[in-house]
Formats: sequence, C-alpha cells, structure tokens
Amino acid sequence: MTFWFLLLLGLATYLMVQRVVAHSTQTPVWLLWLVLMTPAFLLTGWTLLYGAKQPPPSSLILWSSIVCILLYWLLFQWGRRTPTDKQTEPQAIESQSVIHPTAEPVKVRPIEPTEETQLRNCFPWSTYYIQNIEYRPQAVICRGQLRTAPNKAYQQIKSNIEAQFGDRFLLIFQEGVNSKPFFVLVPNPQAAKQVNPSYREQLTRPGLALLLLVATLVTTTLVGTKLAGVDLNVIKSQPSVLLQGLPYALGLMTILGIHELGHYLTAKYYNIRATLPYFIPVPFFLGTFGAFIQMRSPIPNRKALFDVSIAGPIAGFIVTLPLLIWGLAHSDVVALNAKTGPLNPDALNPKYSILLALLSKLALGNSLTSTSAIDLHPVAVAGFLGLIVTALNLMPVGQLDGGHIVHAIFGQRTAIAIGQMARLLLLLLSFIQVEYFVWAIILLLIPLVDEPALNDVTELDNKRDILGLLSMTLLVMIVLPLPQAIANLLQI
Repeated sequence: MTFWFLLLLGLATYLMVQRVVAHSTQTPVWLLWLVLMTPAFLLTGWTLLYGAKQPPPSSLILWSSIVCILLYWLLFQWGRRTPTDKQTEPQAIESQSVIHPTAEPVKVRPIEPTEETQLRNCFPWSTYYIQNIEYRPQAVICRGQLRTAPNKAYQQIKSNIEAQFGDRFLLIFQEGVNSKPFFVLVPNPQAAKQVNPSYREQLTRPGLALLLLVATLVTTTLVGTKLAGVDLNVIKSQPSVLLQGLPYALGLMTILGIHELGHYLTAKYYNIRATLPYFIPVPFFLGTFGAFIQMRSPIPNRKALFDVSIAGPIAGFIVTLPLLIWGLAHSDVVALNAKTGPLNPDALNPKYSILLALLSKLALGNSLTSTSAIDLHPVAVAGFLGLIVTALNLMPVGQLDGGHIVHAIFGQRTAIAIGQMARLLLLLLSFIQVEYFVWAIILLLIPLVDEPALNDVTELDNKRDILGLLSMTLLVMIVLPLPQAIANLLQI
C-alpha cells in the first residue's frame, strides 16, 4: 500500500508541476518534482526503517518542508523565463487572468482603426467613461471610470458590443489591482468555430461516460469486497461474494455522482455548456480517483460561479450524511490500539474530526467511549470518504470549489489572499496530524489565481454570502480534530 500511495502521489505531483509551472521556468520539471517529493520520500524511508508504530520527529517534517519549499521557490525563480512581450509581463494580476481558458487562441478579425470609434460609442459616458484602450494580441482592454451600478453597466455595454460587433467577442468585466473595474474584449471561440458550417463539436460522449461508470463500479466493488473481509482469491470459485462489495461501491459512487450532478445541473440552469460526469476507475486504493465534469463556456457572473461551485459539495454532503450515519450505526466499536488512525477503517478514531465525532456519538450512543475506536461498515467507509471529498473540494484555493466560492464572495484579489492563508494553515495543521501533509503539498501546487467570470465585479446578495460562510464552517468541522473540552462533554 505504501508503494502504491507513493507512486500515486509522485505521479500527481509531477503532472501538477508540469501543468502549472513548466511554461514559466526553464528549471527542469523533474528537478522541481524531486524537491517537492523529498519530504514524502523522507517520511516513507522513516516508516520503512522504524515501522508505522514509531512516528517521525516533528522537526524532520517541519525543517524538510521549509527547506524544500524554499529550494523550490529559488529553483523556480532561477529558471524563470524572461518576458518577451507586454502580455507576459507580471505588471498586474489582470494581465495574467483576463483571458478566460475557454477563450482559446483563435484567428479573428481584430479591431480596425476605423472601428475604434464604434468601440468607444459602446461606452456611454453616463455608464462607463472610457479613458484609454489597450490592444493586446488576444484582447482589447478598455479602462475608464464606472459611473453606475456594476451589473447595470455590464448589461448595457454588453448589449452595445453585441449590437456593433455581433458575437465576435466575449466581454469580461474585472476589477483591477487599483480597485477600478475595467472591460476586456476577447475573441469568442464559439463564434470563430461556427464560421465553418461543417464544424460540429461533440460536447459530451455518453458512451464513454457509461463505460467509465461501469468500469468504476467494477473497481469499487472489488475494493468493497476486500473491505468486507472477503479473500479475493475465492472470487473465481464463488463469484457471488462480489455482492458484498456493492454497499461500498454504490455508496461511494452515489456520493461522487450526486456531487458532480449538482455541478452539472446548476451549469445547465445558467446555460453553461458542460460535459457529462466522468468517473475515473482504478483497480487499487479506493477503486476510483473520483469524478469530474468540464465547463466548455465562460461563467456569466459571480452569482453563477457561486451557485455552480457550491451545488456540488452541498449535493454530495446531503447524500453523505444519511449514508454515514447509517453506516456508523452498523459499525462495530473496538478498543483503541496502536493501529488506530484516520486512514484505518478497521480502527478509526472519530476524534480526528469534529463532525465525525458528533455523528459517531449520534449513531453509536453510549457504546462509544474515550477508549473506543470504530471498525467501519463498508457503507460508513463510503460516507467517511464523502466527508473527505467534501472537505477537499471546499478548500478555498484556486480552482477548487472552495476557491470559486471565496472568489464569488470576496472577489479575485481577496480570494488569492485567503487561498494563501489556507495553504499555510493546512501546512501547520499537518504538523499536528501528519495525514494532512499530502493535502498541504497538493494545495501548494494548485494556482491561486481563479478563472474570472464574464461579469466579475457585481457582488453577491447576503443570502449567498451567508451560505458561503456556512460552507467554510463545514470545512472547519470536517478538518479540525475534536477539542478535548467537547470530547469530555460527549464522553468520548
């Protein structure tokens, strides 16, 4: 299991480094990867030498992490590419993030000098007093002074742009580093593709989605059969034993599927083009690496960004709760021992999580004491993984659901600061609970800058702000260990 876990972590880390920083530095990807993986190699080596019963010294984790993060930053800066044009200069955050990923480079007719008057006429002085226009290879940036409500300004100028230029451009409304909102016109890739009548994009692949669904059902059933205590060697002679793996498989796939359907259906509500949910089967570990959907069109505003992002965690959590409570009620209470840990379903200490402890006490009652651990029922394992999936997605960093949520609530610049703090806090928490160390490393590799919505200035209403803060409270209750004062009150 240690080998497969290290292999999985190494592969994920390499792919993230290659995707995030390979285009920004000349330092070899393998060297950056090696530096980031060094703490994991040290922990693995310690476990092989001294066994899992003897935890590594905290100083080893602390100093190896600090040194490797510092060395990673130095190597990245040492090989940083020299900007070749103004578009790549890190002068301001807007120069790096105004081009939406869905607006891939396409050849469109640029704004001609004779069209600049038409462009300026799209900005009434009573709505947005335009001061200067900057021309970039894939964008036209219009800066000026906002004179009315952001939502009203965006809608009016969007209508004017469409009246003058049709669907040639997507209009983005962003807040700059000086807190002044500005407009950006980027080529509309869908309009460029529709120029060719023979072009027909296949947005979803139902056959592939169904094939991955069936494959994931098979792999999770095999893992569930093992969790149920069945020797996999008897499957050939008794195929019916596979049925014992279905509770785990169906529970986990229901949680993951409902999570992604929450995103998918909300995207459909806002007319955002999205693919069907695709599951990722693996024949080991949990039986799956989760599921995902892809957005194929820009998010119209921060309200839509919030709703699409929070719909997945909420939907998944609503399904997780009854499955976890039922599974805990049918689990066995065992004594705490040396093998007790958050990753051991045969002896799980519920005090590793505030929410898990509360639900465990609710389901098991007085049979759960301060000297008890839980031998999880397969359905409880699926529910516990549902909590982990919810917490990981709610992390307020970059393009995770939580990153989208804080972006929608506070805006892009504040969301970046919150993401940086979340990275640091989780890294500090990993010194108390080593199991979070992998999460902390993953968050360090996720870019803090989120994709802008088309109207990225208009703020949310109070109801959505409160719902977003409640989702962050849920994250804290899943991630933080149970305080001793509450444990004494619950008698666990």
